[in-house]
Amino acid sequence: MGFQIKRVYEAPSPSDGTRVLVDRLWPRGVKKANAHVDLWMKDVAPSTPLRQWFHHDPERFEAFSRRYTSELQRNPALTELRKLGKGKPVTLLYAAHDPRINHARVLQAALTGRRARPSAKRTRAPTRPKRRAAPKA
Repeated sequence: MGFQIKRVYEAPSPSDGTRVLVDRLWPRGVKKANAHVDLWMKDVAPSTPLRQWFHHDPERFEAFSRRYTSELQRNPALTELRKLGKGKPVTLLYAAHDPRINHARVLQAALTGRRARPSAKRTRAPTRPKRRAAPKA
């Protein structure tokens, strides 16, 4: 069956199977009653120091992937998550804005035995504040 990834803010689908939140922190603006989360596996998320170092910087994604994969190899929660995926679909839910560079992509790769790489296409423009020109004197 396999593991798929999806933002926690997206609507649930019957094809999701077991929906597992894989973030260490509960996502902002999501009420637990409305989350449609079957299981919250905080322990499979990156460590707090690694998450803070990465800070979703695209230039750090390659190094982040290696470090997080190393953490996962020593993490018993990964084995538990693998067992969930035997014979049925599992959707790994994450809250990060960028679907290309996030820990769920690395986790999915670790579960399927592939290497995580940012996808070629960007699905949304980056959300950075616009700079205002200095007022003319």
